[in-house]
Amino acid sequence: MTSQQQRAALQSQIWKIANEVRGAVDGWDFKQYVLGTLFYRFISENFVDYISGGDTSVNYAAMADDDENIEAAKDDAIKTKGYFIYPSQLFVNVAANANTNESLNTDLANIFKAIEASASGYPSELDIKGLFADFDTTSNRLGNTVKDKNSRLAAVLKGVAELDFGDFDASHIDLFGDAYEFLISNYAANAGKSGGEFFTPQQVSKLIAQLAMHGQTSINKIYDPACGSGSLLLQAKKQFDAHLIEDGFYGQEINHTTYNLARMNMFLHNVNYDKFHIQLGNTLEEPHFADERPFDAIVSNPPYSVKWIGSDDPTLINDERFAPAGVLAPKSKADFAFVLHALNYLSAKGRAAIVCFPGIFYRGGAEQKIRQYLVDNNYVESVISLAPNLFYGTTIAVNILVLSKHKSDTTTQFIDASGLFKKETNNNALLDAHIEQIMAVFDSKANVDHFALCVPFEKVAANDYNLSVSSYVEAKDTREVVNIVKLNAELKTTVARIDKLRNDIDAIVAEIEGA
Repeated sequence: MTSQQQRAALQSQIWKIANEVRGAVDGWDFKQYVLGTLFYRFISENFVDYISGGDTSVNYAAMADDDENIEAAKDDAIKTKGYFIYPSQLFVNVAANANTNESLNTDLANIFKAIEASASGYPSELDIKGLFADFDTTSNRLGNTVKDKNSRLAAVLKGVAELDFGDFDASHIDLFGDAYEFLISNYAANAGKSGGEFFTPQQVSKLIAQLAMHGQTSINKIYDPACGSGSLLLQAKKQFDAHLIEDGFYGQEINHTTYNLARMNMFLHNVNYDKFHIQLGNTLEEPHFADERPFDAIVSNPPYSVKWIGSDDPTLINDERFAPAGVLAPKSKADFAFVLHALNYLSAKGRAAIVCFPGIFYRGGAEQKIRQYLVDNNYVESVISLAPNLFYGTTIAVNILVLSKHKSDTTTQFIDASGLFKKETNNNALLDAHIEQIMAVFDSKANVDHFALCVPFEKVAANDYNLSVSSYVEAKDTREVVNIVKLNAELKTTVARIDKLRNDIDAIVAEIEGA
């Protein structure tokens, strides 16, 4: 079986398990248990691999918790991996006895607490704390009685235990990460609007990552100010393993559940605790990582037109992120607040690639003033319009805004990629060939009829700083070309035939009446 076939088989199996086990529970509500169990298995096997040093003759799972060798290794293990798991707490041991364990739900709760507590006082404490907070083993979502809860938990454990990931090596780790991303994308696709708020489709993530990191042989660190489940950050890792991301991955997320998903996602993609920095909180009002600025790459898909405090907080106009523009984004539409925040965190050599709602590129008022600030200071490198229905929960055709502080000229590039998509059952899809086409013209800055145009600063300014792609890239006229001369000739022939028919009918009628 090829690796691609193995991936497809695993993904089919894990989604089947997720649906069968949840029973009558809504899939969106049940996602924490399937994702959490997959994570629990991963960190267990990852920990065993570390403790054994890859030596298959060392059977850590069969050891007693009070083995003196275990205690001797504990301190170094936590410093390296960020957490500690005793043999009895390993996924393989808990899953093996799950069907007969009458206290399974409380045992799991205690194990999760112990794993989190193992990091207490260590540098990894904040990265591990609360990871299992959404894996509530006492929730009535699992059933009304303890027996019902244990039965469903055992089914999840058994289902995930039966997944064949092979030996714990690099490809095995990739399979774990792929399975997690597959689950998240499927949950997002089936959750409507709420799903789109925490997950960016993989192909769009790939395009955004390539735009942000284009032309850079190394970057200091990458940042997402509205990171959701971390898919954009991890896509950058996947796309640029050959590049050196020196100081790791940074992100902030306002939703607690999604914040935990992002941290789990980092571990599942083998990003160690000391290489990722994910914080919980409101990026616009309580931003983290100000001391970590600047970032060489910023990727983001912030919430569209979300409300924020804006002018209700008079101190924000003096905030170094917003003050240079001289105006705050409207209270009902925070889109440009996220853009200005990203710009403030961007390094002199870096790029930011941000998914944006199209309305911000042509509306007047404060948003026009912010566009003027961005264009006058030569920060807008490209605006790319994508096809509609690429994202979960919205059919809107969004744009990608690419910001740069190191442009070589004062033109702004506009790319109309709205025609690049493959029609699928529920959503349109961006293919690798489409991404290559966009990246080629982004790199060359070539003008291509009906696709891409670099517009001088003066023209953008004269157009009220309108940054809508359709204002500059002329859409291809797909209407059928009509030969007027030929059409007129055909009409004359048709009219003549009609006249002859009428005359013939009149003659027949006259003949009948005369008879």
